[in-house]
Amino acid sequence: MATAHSRSAARLMISPAVLLLLGWMLIPLSMTLYFSFLRYNLLMPGAHDFIGFMNYRFFLTDPAFFSALINTLLLVGGVLVITVFGGVLLAILLDQPMWGQGIVRVLVIAPFFVMPTVSALVWKNMFMNPVNGLFANIFRALGMQPFDFLGQAPLASIILIVSWGWLPFATLILLTALQSLDRDQLEAAEMDGAGPLSRFFHIMLPHLARAITVVVLIQTIFLLSVFAEILVTTNGGPGYATTNITYLVYAQSLLQFDVGGGSAGGIVAVILANIVAIFLMRMIGKNLDV
Repeated sequence: MATAHSRSAARLMISPAVLLLLGWMLIPLSMTLYFSFLRYNLLMPGAHDFIGFMNYRFFLTDPAFFSALINTLLLVGGVLVITVFGGVLLAILLDQPMWGQGIVRVLVIAPFFVMPTVSALVWKNMFMNPVNGLFANIFRALGMQPFDFLGQAPLASIILIVSWGWLPFATLILLTALQSLDRDQLEAAEMDGAGPLSRFFHIMLPHLARAITVVVLIQTIFLLSVFAEILVTTNGGPGYATTNITYLVYAQSLLQFDVGGGSAGGIVAVILANIVAIFLMRMIGKNLDV
């Protein structure tokens, strides 16, 4: 009886937080779903006609949608490749005994705490500016013509900027996992004549597999909604070269004032994000069962 009473009291105490969380999520989602079935344009405030799935059809058949979808996949894939490979290398490096190890770890992790808008502005104006940026000065010092990163390789530049912000997160997770590795296994493998590459591929990498899947899952969910870096640096251009689905929804809702079409795009983005999350969760579940 005491256990049942404690459980009832616990449910009663957390119920306000649960109700607040459900309201925080369900009310905006319900309003977005409702607006997606309306012809709702802020330039015509009196016209709120019900048009069914017309907004969804326009959004999914818009040529910009396919460009945004491809850019979203390239952005997520590119950042994951850089952060996973770079995170593994940095984790191995930071796991080695060195002078000032704690300071080095703090410096490596620090970029994760910089606001995306601030980091994008720094990269745009201080590093990638083709006139007086750091990279332009380096190119001139080497006798080469400065390269306009955001103009000639905009999507690759966005991937680089976003990767810089997420690399510390991957490094922190992988470093934590690496420190839980039993050192006796590495020492035994070294005594048996295994080289550094053999120890990495046969001992370290299998041990890091679960941590890598967690990094991929968490980063994918957040990378599907990258927005600030695109808004600050390229505004989705040139053309649709750096427009992802999140920026396309923003442009349709707040730049074209089409709340109905933007709401339909938001619902589509939520559905795609959930499909990706479910797929990744099943992959992680299989890896954890092994």
